[in-house]
Amino acid sequence: MDFSSALRELSQVQKPARGAPFYARFVNRPAGRVLAATAHRIGLSPNQVTVASATVTFSALAATAVCPPTHALGAWVTLALLLGFALDSADGQLARLHRSASPSGEWMDHVVDCAKLLGIHAALLISFYRFFDLPRPTALFAPIGFQFAAVVLFFGGTLKDQLRRRGADAPAGPGAQPSAVRGLALLPVDYGLLCLIFLFLGNHKLFLALYLALLAAHVVLVPACLAKWFWELS
Repeated sequence: MDFSSALRELSQVQKPARGAPFYARFVNRPAGRVLAATAHRIGLSPNQVTVASATVTFSALAATAVCPPTHALGAWVTLALLLGFALDSADGQLARLHRSASPSGEWMDHVVDCAKLLGIHAALLISFYRFFDLPRPTALFAPIGFQFAAVVLFFGGTLKDQLRRRGADAPAGPGAQPSAVRGLALLPVDYGLLCLIFLFLGNHKLFLALYLALLAAHVVLVPACLAKWFWELS
């Protein structure tokens, strides 16, 4: 199967768009589709793509923790994080293209996703402590709170999907159709947006302000998402 044929077939085996945030749905999945078709052409397996995603992502996080934040570093970290995010989409799409999805592959993908969320905020905590002129020491609690909210959101959403899959014959309930408005509303909790703010890593005050704004959005949206999922599963 050539690249264009793989791309066409991949467009037919996409996951449902319901509930996907704006960046993940309209940018990351199409980018992942191109990378999945490329991986298919060069003979990579889905697990190898997952390893590539982890390698790129954790290289960027290590650089964030170790290197002084500059505009050049921020641009490189942004590119690496977005590439890792697109590869994270590509591994599942490639597995569906090969019809080789497996519990072990899905497990590895979720473990890498969880480690990524833990790692990005841990790297920023180290960077804040080492390099930032924080307005007050209590600002160091921001990455800890953000990490807590992001991991709870990830675990809650993943477990909801698993439980919904187990009861696949049950009606999906209202709001089941994809909605661009809902995708925009969820943009503040979209991992892609978090990656994009690293473009401003060299401007410490602006980066901290954007990071705190996303944290505030998580404080509002995470309880709302958890309540919605509980209601749907009930």
